[in-house]
Formats: sequence, C-alpha cells, structure tokens
Amino acid sequence: MPMKVEALDHVNIITDRLDETADFYADLLSLERRDAPPPLTPQNATWMYDAEDRAIIHINSVDCPRAYDREVEPGQLTGALHHVALRCSGYEAMVEKLDARGADYRLNLVEAIGLRQIFTADPNNVLLELNFFAD
Repeated sequence: MPMKVEALDHVNIITDRLDETADFYADLLSLERRDAPPPLTPQNATWMYDAEDRAIIHINSVDCPRAYDREVEPGQLTGALHHVALRCSGYEAMVEKLDARGADYRLNLVEAIGLRQIFTADPNNVLLELNFFAD
C-alpha cells in the first residue's frame, strides 16, 4: 500500500511567551489548553485542542527539549512558512471578537469558491488565515 498524507496533524510554535500564546489561542479560537504529554512539562509545553479533541497547535518554550532541534527566533517572521490556515465557522462572531480586542486583521473574499478569509497574527508573528466557507 502506498504512503499517503491523510491530513495536516498540527503546527508547532516555539515561543518565549508560552502563557500569552496559549491564552491567545484559547481566547480567540476557543481552543482548549492542556498539558503536553511527558516527558514535556507544563512549564515547557502546552497543546491546544479543537472541538474534535485534536491537538492542532503545540506551543513549546524556547528551552523545551525537541527530537529535532534547529535554530528558531521567537517573535521573528516565520521564514519560508507564510501562514497557517484553519477552517472555521462563525465569521461574524470572529470579526466582532477581533474588533473588541483591537486586533490588526485583514479580510479577503474568494467569491469563486464561497470563501471568506480573515488574516491576523498571533503574539509570535505567526500569520493565521482563518477560512470560512459558506458562512
């Protein structure tokens, strides 16, 4: 049987602001914060779960041990990775939430496929593309 990609599993963010980043995703996207599994600790890693109980965003401190380590600079632009896209629902509620926070964001419409998009950055300058189909 040939190998196939089934889905994007998660995004990992390295930060020097673990709690602020987790709070951002919990508040803005209603993701649930949980401790990462051992050997990681609550002091160096937290995972953000969606409504389907999937850990879609892993947030690690700068000093968190990694199986594959490489140089990262928290808060800097994300190099070749331009954005992370999330399929969402509740477009109007998200716009209201961003306005209430005084957040910087941009709107885009892809009429041909019935897609409304919101672009905004997290506390680490990770650009999020929030996609709302037929919403």
